[in-house]
Amino acid sequence: MSKLKLIGLGLVVLVATAVISWWAFDVRWRPKTIDKHQAEIAKILESAGWVSPGLGPTKLYMVSFRTCTDCIRFELEAFPKLHKAKVDTRVIVMARRDDNGIERSTPIERATMAQLWITRSWDLFKDWHAVAPEAWEGTGIPPADGDMARTAVVEAGRTMVDDLTPLLKDNGIDFFYPMLIWWTKDGEMHGCACEKPQQYNRALQELGA
Repeated sequence: MSKLKLIGLGLVVLVATAVISWWAFDVRWRPKTIDKHQAEIAKILESAGWVSPGLGPTKLYMVSFRTCTDCIRFELEAFPKLHKAKVDTRVIVMARRDDNGIERSTPIERATMAQLWITRSWDLFKDWHAVAPEAWEGTGIPPADGDMARTAVVEAGRTMVDDLTPLLKDNGIDFFYPMLIWWTKDGEMHGCACEKPQQYNRALQELGA
């Protein structure tokens, strides 16, 4: 092989390596810009039973369920930074549907989720998340099972996910937990299923945290 061809091959390899590295360490972790169904998505989020510390106009919505380990990690690692930056973390907790007869939520989880949606109590959310899920007794919280109104609230959370999933899919976002949606300083709606720190660190950067 001639020297010129070897140089050309080397350049191709260098460019390919640079592109792969750019994708692996940058592009793949970028949040998606939501430019379709913005008003509908915003309406669904705003009308859900979210709870928040009420910190300011900058807001971040997070859809989660109580035993979601990635959600718990995000809360522990990112919430203090977001709150310091006065970002209002609006948490929407839902109770997942059963899957082929396998129960994916507990009666106390459903009861607490319904109570959060009804009361919008950030203190209740903090108390619930201050103990291990299996240790939570939910003292004084009315059961959702057997109560038509509270069962409807639980189902509303599930329907919210059903409604958001195709709308986000149209924007290139597959629905996983924690599902994060926020607005940048330029007013763009961004979102990601931020399961890994590399993903939600971008959200923190955009939100000034």
